[in-house]
Amino acid sequence: MIIVGLTGSIGMGKSTAAGMFRELGVPVNDADEVVHELYRGEAVAPVEAAFPGVAKDGAIDRAELSRRLIAAPDRLAELERIVHPLVRAKEREFIARHKAAGAPFVLLDIPLLFETKAEERVDRVVVVTCDPETQRERVMKRPGMTAEKFAMIRARQVPDSEKRARADYIVDTSDSFDVTRQQIRAIVDQLRSGSGCR
Repeated sequence: MIIVGLTGSIGMGKSTAAGMFRELGVPVNDADEVVHELYRGEAVAPVEAAFPGVAKDGAIDRAELSRRLIAAPDRLAELERIVHPLVRAKEREFIARHKAAGAPFVLLDIPLLFETKAEERVDRVVVVTCDPETQRERVMKRPGMTAEKFAMIRARQVPDSEKRARADYIVDTSDSFDVTRQQIRAIVDQLRSGSGCR
């Protein structure tokens, strides 16, 4: 089974691309969705212990946690040490389940793929990109987004140009959904035909 990693900087259209892979019948493991689930389950107790007061009604209040991290960005590594092993465990379960079911390939949607060296555990990398103006416009429309928060997020991410240079496949979302969908269908067709195999 081929393991494909999907990544892209904030606002590049990665979630939209992941949805299009799903529409084509590709099993997708979304790291962000896994974190959301963990923040309502296994991660609540250890995160609350490290950041007292971020748990509300049995779940992690992501807005409060984000506020704390903006105030003390050096504590991000501490949070990652708690959350990343839990995310990896869920990812391994996902891969094992689909391998047992005979899936030819799966897609791991990993926002910080290069930043966390996750490319070492995938066979192929798809990078989603767009022009910088479109990126900024998309990101600043998000609820609660500020220029400061955007700058903090971008500072943590490998530059788009480097991601593209390290990609096996590039999906440019600057154009219409239809154009994006055509690019994704071509990647899926290659992977299904076996020409996407190493």
